[in-house]
Amino acid sequence: MTVGAQWRPDEDGGDGGGGGARQITVVVADDNPVVRSGLVALLEATGEVQVLGQASNGGEAIELTRRFTPDLVLLDVRMPLMDGITALRTLSEMTKVLMLTYTDNDEVIRTAIRNGAAGYLVHGTFTADELAAAVRDTVAGTNNPLSPVAVAALMAAVKGAESSPAPPPDRSGKGTAAVRPGHGLSARESEVMDLIAQGRTNREIAERLFLTEKTVKNHVNRIFAKLGVTNRAAAIAHWLGTAVEQR
Repeated sequence: MTVGAQWRPDEDGGDGGGGGARQITVVVADDNPVVRSGLVALLEATGEVQVLGQASNGGEAIELTRRFTPDLVLLDVRMPLMDGITALRTLSEMTKVLMLTYTDNDEVIRTAIRNGAAGYLVHGTFTADELAAAVRDTVAGTNNPLSPVAVAALMAAVKGAESSPAPPPDRSGKGTAAVRPGHGLSARESEVMDLIAQGRTNREIAERLFLTEKTVKNHVNRIFAKLGVTNRAAAIAHWLGTAVEQR
């Protein structure tokens, strides 16, 4: 194991759940040991999360992920030797990655989403309970958490796109690989997509629109199909005009 990386397995090799439901397995990557320790304490206090390893840079995060195949990597941006954005492309091919960082630069946020991040949270913008929910939702694939600053970064991207010249019309008759934001969605699907872009969960959308969660889930699945995406972060990026390249 790379020097500086830490592994904390259960002594009996089990899931640490005391015979209960399987715990979510996580690798935490941050160069600040105080931040790492705080995150580990918060996550493990929920009783739902087992931290398999701690990494101080992107290279260590990749090594731990290859070795232990966690459900999720919590990844900082600015780290020595290999930063989080550089490591992200490799990590996102192996498991889900939730950016968890103090970095709120617009371009960094957009690059992280393009590189495969399932969500982007900025320290100081969420509570311990919201972090736990973000971990659960990311692993379950029911939500892609975005801090308000991350949504704002995507909004800035679409404003820039709106000021750019429109591309020439496609006269090939072959169409495009993905639907332009706002095109092809019904009025109800557009309402749902607006709420997704605000970071709302399926339950919150159901309550807002007076629908059942199952109905919202069906709308979300149709939206993904029409936009040519597979998760909320990519859907938001398309909806706001950043045209994330799909893997």
